Amino acid sequence: MVYVLDANVIINYLKKDASVTKGFDYSVHEGHRLIIPRVVDYEICRGLDMSLASRKAAIYKDMTRPIPFGQCVVVDMGEKIWGIAKNIYVSLYKKGFTVGEIDILIAAFCLCHDCDLVTSNTKDFANIDGLRLTDWKN
Repeated sequence: MVYVLDANVIINYLKKDASVTKGFDYSVHEGHRLIIPRVVDYEICRGLDMSLASRKAAIYKDMTRPIPFGQCVVVDMGEKIWGIAKNIYVSLYKKGFTVGEIDILIAAFCLCHDCDLVTSNTKDFANIDGLRLTDWKN
């Protein structure tokens, strides 16, 4: 299984949320591939830099070290993502829904690579057709 991690999942992991840590550790133990799109990496790194959270930054840096040492792989978005993101935006707009731009890019990444999105923010992603969601907090 390949999981794409949303920023809120990573933040909860860094805060040592028990249910997210359990889901993360189980996925690593089972050999699931954990991917962080570059746009999520951007969200996490800017937040860590703004909050001066050096301990959490060190944990994040460790979990994203190159394989085989880190548990997660940071992946660039790629050209195809932008067209998928545009289609998601238009589809949501026509249905009367608004979703943040970064969330649309994350969803496009998941759809492009046929991955499940792990997020605690399922309400923002629920109206995106074809997107598979997993919530480790439930």
